[in-house]
Amino acid sequence: MACGFLIWTCVAFAKPQPQAYAVSSAHALATETGLSILAQGGNAYDAAVAVSAALAVVEPASSGIGGGGFWLLHSHDDQLSVMVDGREVAPGKAHRDMYLDESGAVDRDLAVNGGLAAGIPGAPAAWDHIAQKYGSLPLAVLLDPAIQLAEQGFPADEKYVTLLAMREGVMNRWPETAAIFMPSGEVPQVGDLIVQPDLAKTLRALADHGRDGFYKGDVAEKLVAGTQAAGGIWTLDDLARYEVKERQPITTEYKGYELITAPPPSSGGIALAQMLNILEAYDLSGMSSVERIHVISEAMRRAYRDRALYLGDTDFVDVPVDLLLSKDYAAGLRTHLRIDRATPSASLANDPTVWPEGDNTTHFSLIDAEGNMVSATLTVNLPYGAAYAPPGTGVLLNNEMDDFSAKAGEPNAYGLVGFSANAIEPYKRMLSSMTPTIVRSDERVAVLGTPGGSRIITMVLLGLLDFIDGNGPMSWVSVPRFHHQYLPDSISIEPDSLSPETIDGLEALGHQVQERNRTWGNMHGVMWDISTNTMQAAHDPRWSSGGAEVVETVER
Repeated sequence: MACGFLIWTCVAFAKPQPQAYAVSSAHALATETGLSILAQGGNAYDAAVAVSAALAVVEPASSGIGGGGFWLLHSHDDQLSVMVDGREVAPGKAHRDMYLDESGAVDRDLAVNGGLAAGIPGAPAAWDHIAQKYGSLPLAVLLDPAIQLAEQGFPADEKYVTLLAMREGVMNRWPETAAIFMPSGEVPQVGDLIVQPDLAKTLRALADHGRDGFYKGDVAEKLVAGTQAAGGIWTLDDLARYEVKERQPITTEYKGYELITAPPPSSGGIALAQMLNILEAYDLSGMSSVERIHVISEAMRRAYRDRALYLGDTDFVDVPVDLLLSKDYAAGLRTHLRIDRATPSASLANDPTVWPEGDNTTHFSLIDAEGNMVSATLTVNLPYGAAYAPPGTGVLLNNEMDDFSAKAGEPNAYGLVGFSANAIEPYKRMLSSMTPTIVRSDERVAVLGTPGGSRIITMVLLGLLDFIDGNGPMSWVSVPRFHHQYLPDSISIEPDSLSPETIDGLEALGHQVQERNRTWGNMHGVMWDISTNTMQAAHDPRWSSGGAEVVETVER
């Protein structure tokens, strides 16, 4: 039974005491940072700030102090949950048509590269907010590991190098930025040391002065001057007025499990709940591979359709949350879901488009020794964000403005379409697919999430279904992935993830199946098995840089 209190959400479950703590993140150094904070007596929220800051240094392709994210917090003692919304916002001078050229077409370069692509960052304010309101250690202590990593450097890993190669050409437009991430003048080799002294200074200003060290004063002045020099429209007032929001999580029940997940401006929680509401009428475990993938894909299709039509920042638009979460509404969607035939998206929308894979954005999951949990998904949008850092700051800007609908029905960099609900407006938060999630029963708890652009929601769906099937985190993060996002009208699959017979079966039902040339996502999960009082943690095997570890606090 779920219940609401203020903006927190509580779920009635038994409260055994854990005998371990666990962290899983996209980089081993960030995981070590989180574990060290927990070993010092910090709580899950302290560790979340420290891990976020460390990832901002060692995984700049995916998140950073110049970006934002969602931190889903759960308190074990009082069973309360809240989502801390540190999503970026549009600058005050932003407007609906700011990326349209003279012919009315979207200028994609302006929307994703350089100063005009950047929303006002939310990550630094969120770190300060979480530390002040929920943490037990000073912000300076929590940021110190990240400062040391920035000052002393870290070795570039495969992900750093691979994703930087995708953005090298754009980054070279700004030599001072390129010098930070390519100190030798070209994409580094795996193992090369990356040192970021300007970022260390910015982190130290935040550590010394809290949010004012970033949003006001010398750092803010450099950020605004540098952003404007690269074509941006930031002002000092934009930075000073940024506000963290606390949101009531989306909750739903699925076959005896309680789902706690992200509300708008994330589209993830509503879409995930809607998919599960559609699927609960089916015995997925009793289906053939073809039937199971078909039914799940049809649920995905319908949820992504509603994402495009209805979802946006609820501070600006009226999103019909109760309707979209309604079991009756899901039952209505099921009435035209045929087991023997795919539903053409063309009956619901027009021209499909092609979209690229996404491995940017990042996620971490953790549980402390008191049973407190954090599921956090962070981003700068495309790899290395806008590929630009204002001189003297070390702050790599996000390009989250592309997550707005720059033109009604026009796809963004991930092929996601949107309409007026997600149109650009000053100080509005852009719609997101980030889906930090906690799934609970009386016997087991899963904390999971992933990067992956438009595929985030479907990856989380497949991971939590695998958890509900009785599997542990190594299985969730490894499960082969397929995806349908309404437009384009096709099922996308990872290489060699489905047998030829399964593909033939899906195509016989009317599906188009597109096998991509590489895998996607980077899921991180932690599980607490309450029945045995043990923990497990795992990171996605698709990238070798991740770190996942459980530390026992009581000898067994």
